Amino acid sequence: MFSFLKKSPADGKSDAKPGVPADAAPVEAAKPGWRERLFKGLAKTRAQWGGKLKTIFSRGKVDDELLEELETLLLTSDCGVEATNHLLDELKKAAKRDKLDTPEAIQKALHDALLETLKPLEKPLDISTHKPFVIMIAGVNGAGKTTSIGKLAKYFQGQGKSVLLAAGDTFRAAAREQLETWGERNNVTVIAQDKGDPAAVVFDAISAAKARGIDIVLADTAGRLPTQLHLMEEIAKVRRVIQKIDPEGPHETLLVLDANIGQNALQQVKAFDKAINVTGLVLTKLDGTAKGGVVTAIARQCPKPIRFIGVGEQIDDLRPFSARDFVDAMFEQ
Repeated sequence: MFSFLKKSPADGKSDAKPGVPADAAPVEAAKPGWRERLFKGLAKTRAQWGGKLKTIFSRGKVDDELLEELETLLLTSDCGVEATNHLLDELKKAAKRDKLDTPEAIQKALHDALLETLKPLEKPLDISTHKPFVIMIAGVNGAGKTTSIGKLAKYFQGQGKSVLLAAGDTFRAAAREQLETWGERNNVTVIAQDKGDPAAVVFDAISAAKARGIDIVLADTAGRLPTQLHLMEEIAKVRRVIQKIDPEGPHETLLVLDANIGQNALQQVKAFDKAINVTGLVLTKLDGTAKGGVVTAIARQCPKPIRFIGVGEQIDDLRPFSARDFVDAMFEQ
């Protein structure tokens, strides 16, 4: 960044650069691209994962000792038993087929196996099939659900779409206020009630969207644990009410997952899927964990499309999942 200072009255000299007006506006540094922010966000995972991989692969051959050390690393990175066994098997096949004999070749084989495992999760959300396109959003408290809704609103606006928010989390007192704050920040209408039935709020929001020609409705729901059966039934009711106003709705049911919870994420996917038929995932807080391997566990045990991932607190730090970018960011460059 350039810094231009005004003329100093003390010495009568100017600190401005030659040929540049003294009162010129500072030139802002270019904002990092998404891939760069993803690499920065996964720095903790890469520090644990990439550094240890370099040590493990340094012997230059795929033997029992290497496989045992790699197995430990994969398991402690929350890849899960099934995904770990799958990756080890793929590495052994590659070693036999391609006669891997250098650290670089072994790492590339693991990189390619991981990419092949995660690629099926890369299914961008198609919002062109309905208007309004109703997205129902669920997740436990603390997963970043309401914040993700605000970021999704900003993302869709960037795609030229109009958005309306439904404050269907009437269970948590601060949820409506939080969502309204995001609505104000994005200049988006929020349909809310001080008290009332969440299903009624969502019904009103969809009706309003139809009347106003809105493209997308983002419907918040109360955060809950899978063990809270009465709340799980409530969210199932919200889904049924949506289907009354639109038999094909909700057109997407997103589950927001905190990447820090590791293998517990799998149990959440299974429980919410049973209650509301989850069609996609939003994975948040990847910048706060050294265990990004949970994505691999999801791919092998609960292969739901990862529609978006979040790697920061900024409003544009939520983007569609790219398997290649994600895998590249997990390895040392």
